Amino acid sequence: MMKRREFLRNAILTSLGGAGLYSALGNLRLVEAATRAYGPASFDDYKALVCVFLFGGNDSLNMVIPRDSSHYAQYRSARATLAVAQDQLLPLLPQAGGGASDGADYGLQASTGGEDTIGMSGLQGLFNSGHAAVLGNVGTLIRPTRKIDYLNHAVELPPQLFSHNDQQQYWQVSRTGDGRNLGWGGRIADLLHDANPDAFIPMSVSLNFESILQRAGNGSQYVIGNGGPRYFSRFEWDGDSRRAFLALMAPNAQPHAFGRSYAASFRRARENADAVGTALDSSSDLQTAFPNSDLAEQLKMVARMIKVREVLGLKRQVYFVSMGGFDHHDRLLSEQPALLSRLSQALTAFHAATVELGVADKVTAFTASDFGRTLSSNGDGSDHGWGGHHFAVGGAVRGGRFFGTMPTLVNGGDDDAGWGQIIPTTAVDQYAATLAKWFGVADADLDLIFPNLGNFAVRDLGFMA
Repeated sequence: MMKRREFLRNAILTSLGGAGLYSALGNLRLVEAATRAYGPASFDDYKALVCVFLFGGNDSLNMVIPRDSSHYAQYRSARATLAVAQDQLLPLLPQAGGGASDGADYGLQASTGGEDTIGMSGLQGLFNSGHAAVLGNVGTLIRPTRKIDYLNHAVELPPQLFSHNDQQQYWQVSRTGDGRNLGWGGRIADLLHDANPDAFIPMSVSLNFESILQRAGNGSQYVIGNGGPRYFSRFEWDGDSRRAFLALMAPNAQPHAFGRSYAASFRRARENADAVGTALDSSSDLQTAFPNSDLAEQLKMVARMIKVREVLGLKRQVYFVSMGGFDHHDRLLSEQPALLSRLSQALTAFHAATVELGVADKVTAFTASDFGRTLSSNGDGSDHGWGGHHFAVGGAVRGGRFFGTMPTLVNGGDDDAGWGQIIPTTAVDQYAATLAKWFGVADADLDLIFPNLGNFAVRDLGFMA
């Protein structure tokens, strides 16, 4: 009879390899050797990745904006009715050698208005103090793509460009061909599975709903609410229905394998909730003040979970949090500022919490989104684009610097695929592989997680220390 650990290892190998790597026995052995390399003694430290997904497609061209006269004039001409006023930009002051590739001075949209006097000053402060970096023009790519390649259909492209659902998925999966749609965070968790031998819960934790990013071949992600573990409330009260249901869920009480599997999942979920709830209840409150927003509440829960990491037996964790509302086909100038302010304030508070916990250099938060928006204006908003700018925040980030190639902000220019859709110059694979390498995945194993990484000359973007 196959032992449980052998079964789990086979599941891990399948999730990592996919059809392509199983075409040859030699490749299968490479995958198996890689999984065995990350055993219980692999890491003597703690690290966490925190994905902050901005659903709807953030218009990052109105988040990170050129502010010197010549580049701002180009931006204003291209954006037309969408241009943010030059005096509404908070200066980003890069460290020596860390300026943008195009030589422009950049700033963040102030994002203040009404009763909000804070805006994006928090992220500005994190960048200027060396704790946040800007990743320029990142997007879904299978291989480097120039405008002439795109127009002539000369290169393979990610599926269904400019589609919300498809691009949300590809950002989080970054792989095609096996039909399983496992997330790259989940594949990392599969590879490093044995590095958390004493864990009470899975390596992957998502706030409020299951994420594609953490979909794994082995096991599951743990979903927690803003306020703590989610219990099966109907069956936590005393009564006949509770006793009857728990009897049905008892070990080995089910005649069919599917029933036994469901019962085991139910028991595991209750055990996980009890373990997490007990750990959180026994922990003192955070001293860091978080603002009143849903994203801030999610990140506060992540910080609380990180605080009890040792109680839960975790050396490596991947978190997923999110906020929506970024699909601005209209009302961009009136609605986006509030969202950017919430993002900035939440990330700033979260970083402060990691400093309080003494793990600022062990925790890296990074943004992601469906896609960027069009450079061109549709009058009151922007349409579905492609490449966009992102932030990485944390003590291990080589902050105060720009990474990647900034696009030329000219409608119809060399970086415009058409309709103002900016072609990415940095692939999600490069962005994510840089994070994965810092997290503990060996450079030689990155291709197991990101099969398209070999198509790009630069594997490590250099934004992690």
